[in-house]
Amino acid sequence: MTDGLEILPVRGIGDIGAGDDLAELITAAAPWLADGDVLVVTSKIVSKAEGRLVEVPAAEGPERDRARAAVLESESARVVARRGPTTIVQTHHGFVMAAAGIDASNVDPAHLVLLPADPDASARRLRADFQKRGLDVAVIISDTMGRAWRNGLTDVALGSAGIDPIRDHRGEKDPYGNQLEITQTAVVDELSAAAELVKGKVDQVPVAVVRGYFATAADDTPGASVLLRDAASDMFSLGTAEARAEGLRLAAQLPDGPLAALPGLPVDLAAIERALDSVRETLFRGTTVSPAEVVAGSGATAALNLSSSNISPVGLLRLGADAHRVRAALAAESIATLSLPHQNSIRLELSGT
Repeated sequence: MTDGLEILPVRGIGDIGAGDDLAELITAAAPWLADGDVLVVTSKIVSKAEGRLVEVPAAEGPERDRARAAVLESESARVVARRGPTTIVQTHHGFVMAAAGIDASNVDPAHLVLLPADPDASARRLRADFQKRGLDVAVIISDTMGRAWRNGLTDVALGSAGIDPIRDHRGEKDPYGNQLEITQTAVVDELSAAAELVKGKVDQVPVAVVRGYFATAADDTPGASVLLRDAASDMFSLGTAEARAEGLRLAAQLPDGPLAALPGLPVDLAAIERALDSVRETLFRGTTVSPAEVVAGSGATAALNLSSSNISPVGLLRLGADAHRVRAALAAESIATLSLPHQNSIRLELSGT
């Protein structure tokens, strides 16, 4: 806990060019810097100083659009979502943000500014440059992002040095004696957002100083990259339309035949019923589905039989289509299936995943 924070803008830095010494410019503009201060530096001036600019046609039009699209593709690891002119991507750093953080503001029209190649490394270098000048400060490199589920933008940390990026409260107890189990505060994001209030977007104040927050001032602190979720823990890795499209693709690729393997995990019978309920109205007339039975062996833990009162070629084709509908619905319930011929019917062997 702090006794209070002071957030101070650093004015008078001026325009930044490739090769400029940011530590020199910042200390000249803020001779009042002190040990323990946290400097929140807008990523754009870091990128400019590091020469992270690309040239594009200055005039608005198809050529500039194509050039910008090419830059976006090169800076993107994958597309998360597209809506009209807005493209949300995951950058090669791992950040999920609009247009890969490529910026055309506060730069001449013939250039676009990219994110720093390694924001944590940039923060460490800048901190080291201040140390050479006798100042022991923490450094956060910030940029602006949107938020899922909420309107408006806020600044977050892309890189940091000399400050623990996360305040881990797990294991602590609240005033009522309850043990905290999941609370991890993204301190560097909170300080980035607070600093943006005095930097602004059009005031040409790219640096702010947060005073009063206890920074570790250690060289071995992890960087802001620890805030990135890995794929396994990211529950929202795609936009809604993209997730639906991926689900349809996966449904079209369900493994089939006796050579495929099932995990052999128990199946929730209620989940089977939910799946059947979701497709029951779409099945062809004459198709019947047997009640689920518990089985063992060959990786299956349950089974269903689908049969049709129409065993003509057309009826059997319809039965196959219905079987795939059921398999796709079961897959949505995390149930793996194998489709096997069975006495003028189709047997679905099931397993949990």
